[in-house]
Amino acid sequence: MNLKDINIQDVVEQTRKQLIADKTITPSLKMSIELILMIVTLLAQKFGLNSKNSSIPPSQDTNRKKSPTTGSELKPGGQPGRIGKTLLQTDSPDEINIIYVERDSLPKGRYHEVGFQKRQVVDIDISKVVTEYQAQILEDEHGTRFMGPFPHGVTRPVQYGAGLKAHAVYLSQYQLLPYNRIEEYFNDQLGIPLSAGSLFNFNEQAATLVRSSGAQDAIQHALAQSPLLHVDETGINVDGVRHWLHGASTTQWTYFYPHKNRGKLAMDEAGVLPYFTGVLCHDHWKPYYQYTQCEHALCNAHHLRELERAWEQDGMEWAKALQTLLKTINKQQIDEGVLDGLSQQQYIKEYQGILARGDIHCPPPDESTRKKGQRGRLKRTKSRALLERLRDYQDDVLRFMVSDVTVPFTNNQGENDIRMTKVQQKISGCFRSMQGAEMFCLIRSYLSTCRKQSVSASSA
Repeated sequence: MNLKDINIQDVVEQTRKQLIADKTITPSLKMSIELILMIVTLLAQKFGLNSKNSSIPPSQDTNRKKSPTTGSELKPGGQPGRIGKTLLQTDSPDEINIIYVERDSLPKGRYHEVGFQKRQVVDIDISKVVTEYQAQILEDEHGTRFMGPFPHGVTRPVQYGAGLKAHAVYLSQYQLLPYNRIEEYFNDQLGIPLSAGSLFNFNEQAATLVRSSGAQDAIQHALAQSPLLHVDETGINVDGVRHWLHGASTTQWTYFYPHKNRGKLAMDEAGVLPYFTGVLCHDHWKPYYQYTQCEHALCNAHHLRELERAWEQDGMEWAKALQTLLKTINKQQIDEGVLDGLSQQQYIKEYQGILARGDIHCPPPDESTRKKGQRGRLKRTKSRALLERLRDYQDDVLRFMVSDVTVPFTNNQGENDIRMTKVQQKISGCFRSMQGAEMFCLIRSYLSTCRKQSVSASSA
């Protein structure tokens, strides 16, 4: 028999009932069997988890299979009506080389020039540019000398220019290259010696400029005043110690904030959520609900995965029905726009009906199983806990359908914005100091915001 064909939860429950009914088993043996049943349940739940029914990333799926591409009748290449991106000739080339006809190779005759055919080659010239400033010195008849003023910022006999610093910060904070690889690039490609200490100083200077320019305050204020806000958090490693990076974003603004804590204290210090009064989109992490001055919208991508698990592992038909309903509502909104009041009421009624049927097939734990002296709520199965959560937070689950503000079906905006910080951790392994983490978050917030507002990272 295939293990997937066995309803392990039913087998475990039947075993527990037999264990309770059998009076010949000693208490110590009962405790041992209970422990084994708990281990079996945990292993069985883990056995069927993948990226489609849990938060496991696709890269960790066992024997992951790529979805086959479906055939298409379209010809390869760009399709009719497509706005392509290609090289275009410029009216102001940097260099012009005129190619003359070799007259000796021509047949005898008289020729006159009728024009030129132009072809342009777009290339790059990676080279070091050294600008020397020579300040004139004048001396009067009394021996007093006067010198011309150097440009602002030119204070040393030899120093790095602003363009070089900006390029180094771009490679470090936006392209996420490690310091040693940036050192190699400047040495090999440009012939410019550059140390890790100098790179750190460049990043520190950039962070100071962002902070002093008021960009940080402007981003925080814009996010706090926005009608919709996406939030998420992820773990980061700071000098070998677990810290947390908190992200808040919209389609136009991004803000990251590192902190040693994950909860409300850190989010308060980030300076956005305490002043936010719009719709807060998140993944149902409970500390977000401590902000009661705003409405909440839950990420339904998480719900779809949890419902998939309840259907696959626990055989909950209500979970499959609710998953289908959520997808149907989302598709109709995408195709038709905001739903009218009647459609909304019909979907809400159907939503509640599915959960009511779920109450029958996935009931709460039997109070008769409560042990003597046991306090608090009895432990729920994952499917039961999900059902109660979807029922208790119905308004937040369906906020994407009923809100006056345009609320997305998922929290993908927040998760996508914070994803590059995980890439940074994979490349570098950790931040060496909290100062480095703060600099990265500040510069990354600024660059991400600029990109969202059509300003390239290098220009920013």
